[in-house]
Amino acid sequence: MKIDLERFGLKDVPVDPDTVFTFAEGLAGFADCRRFKVFHEEGKATVFWLQSLDDPGLTFPIVPPEMLDLEYQIELSDADCALLGLERAEDATVAVIVYRDAAAGGKIAANTRSPIILNLGNRRAMQKVLQEVHPTLLYRAR
Repeated sequence: MKIDLERFGLKDVPVDPDTVFTFAEGLAGFADCRRFKVFHEEGKATVFWLQSLDDPGLTFPIVPPEMLDLEYQIELSDADCALLGLERAEDATVAVIVYRDAAAGGKIAANTRSPIILNLGNRRAMQKVLQEVHPTLLYRAR
């Protein structure tokens, strides 16, 4: 399989189908986008790119919450675990979508209310909408 990475101006980038994450319910606002590949630019900061394989123009920057000094205690329901096919907690990892907030003077903001849960064992994923969470944290871009 090959995809175009519009954000980076790259065409025909090979993608191993075994490395694709499947979001059974898509992402908030993008229910039709269910297949994503996680990319990382070598030599860059610890920002990963969640690239839709269903819409080449859709890419989200994601980071581990620890990078932003965030600590999550996320409780997954039985239905969440079934959706993820999650049998062992150590197979799960969490990421948050980050973005530049123009209204906050160009600071980097994180969507702390809807983290991404990735099952590294079987490549299933979901966006978990949390009922209670700390307010969005803002960081000055460097």
